[in-house]
Amino acid sequence: MRLDERCVVECLATGACPDCSLPRFTANRTVLNWIGKYVSRELPTPLVDYFEKSRVALAMAAAEGDNHLVLVNAPFCTLTGYTPDDVIGRNCRMLQRDAPNVEPRARLREFLERPNQPNVRTPIVNFRKDGTPFVNLLYMSRLQSIDGQTRYFFASQFDVSRSQPDLLAEYEEQLTSTIGRLVPIAGDAGIVVEGTLLTIANSAAIVAQAKMMLADLESAPGA
Repeated sequence: MRLDERCVVECLATGACPDCSLPRFTANRTVLNWIGKYVSRELPTPLVDYFEKSRVALAMAAAEGDNHLVLVNAPFCTLTGYTPDDVIGRNCRMLQRDAPNVEPRARLREFLERPNQPNVRTPIVNFRKDGTPFVNLLYMSRLQSIDGQTRYFFASQFDVSRSQPDLLAEYEEQLTSTIGRLVPIAGDAGIVVEGTLLTIANSAAIVAQAKMMLADLESAPGA
């Protein structure tokens, strides 16, 4: 089955499109979930298996359209409180809610708009499903086909605002190992993992910065 962009737009707008093979849905959320699950079924099985077995929070988003999520693992769900059905087919900006995130948004936008930039890392205010804020130390990189086209965006998340330097250092080791093992698995599927992990030079400083970001958010008027 091929997803035709015009038909998807029609389905999102009207709940049904007579010209494609998409099921006739009555709610945009259902359409988005179906699209995300369809794309995730097209992912190489070893890649999906590796994501699901990882001990660190991981997510994958499509490179086209609104960069909707196509895959999240159990640690992601534990961190955010969302289930896969809550987030698949939606852009992960939903985690930001109404947080300003001026500088992080600019850094992420620059990464998405510059195909030659392999990765990005930034602390960014997110919210769990229950509304609890946290500072996510977000890492994103590109998963490219052998012809150099970005096919997916790979991401990992870590709550640095309620962490300690030693826990952040442990996460760094786990994420480095995760990316290292991902490279050959993705390579067997014709996917190139772009860039290497942008390591944290000073764990204590990034933890302190995150705690300050969270304190500023919680002390803001109306918080």
